[in-house]
Amino acid sequence: MLLGLIQMFAQVTPAGEPPLPKLKTETAEAFDHYVKRTEARNEGELKRGTGLLWVDGLPAEQRAEAYAALKRGEVKMQKLEILDNGKPLPCPSGMIHHWTGVVFIPRAKLEDVLGVLEDYDKHSVYYAPDVERSKVESRDGDHFRVFLRFRRHKVITVVLNTEHEVQYFHDASGKAHSRSSAVRIAEVENAGKNDEREKTPGDDGGFLWRMETWWRMEERDGGVYVQSEAASLTRDIPLGVGWMIRPFVTGIPRETLTFTLEATRKAVEAHRASR
Repeated sequence: MLLGLIQMFAQVTPAGEPPLPKLKTETAEAFDHYVKRTEARNEGELKRGTGLLWVDGLPAEQRAEAYAALKRGEVKMQKLEILDNGKPLPCPSGMIHHWTGVVFIPRAKLEDVLGVLEDYDKHSVYYAPDVERSKVESRDGDHFRVFLRFRRHKVITVVLNTEHEVQYFHDASGKAHSRSSAVRIAEVENAGKNDEREKTPGDDGGFLWRMETWWRMEERDGGVYVQSEAASLTRDIPLGVGWMIRPFVTGIPRETLTFTLEATRKAVEAHRASR
């Protein structure tokens, strides 16, 4: 996600023009409003207690096909968007990326999945190379504060230091969900060098300003279904070239979430095998 945005901005921003504005108050407020609407929808679905996966909302034939694909090892993805009277919610000077995906982990138990997700000290192993460093900063029961350093490299490199507040909820036998919010995202300049420093959050490249994540886990059908939903905020694309690169940029979050779900399945399977 980060790499693609960096490369595109570097290629299309005309030389000599000033960079795009730093994170504006109205941009952050628009994202906060979007998240509140998303949170309300999630809470309603969780209270309902059934049909918790996004594929459950499909027509019968498509739903059967989706479950068959999950059993074959596919990751099923869907792009989401919160609408107001049928229109997208505005986000001035920013872009909101919102995706959900689900994967099936055969023969796994709910505790296997939670054992991996809550093991933040090893996320740099489970989710390498995207996660370079990880650690639990504090824990109080099912509430975690964690540090994750993201690194993406391909021609150029971007590194982000991030801190997250995460809460896990045990809903019923075989069911759980979690809520994660990135409370701090800082772009790192000259990462790994003696003069490494963090840029002021919000006054940086704008490659990732905000990130909110919702996870759901349900044990049934001889395994565990794991769903992750993520909403993120980046700076907008330079004026005049959106028609050309917008489809590429908006596709990157999907690829990132797909990798996360596949890596989660791989880590759970390895965890089970080692027991």
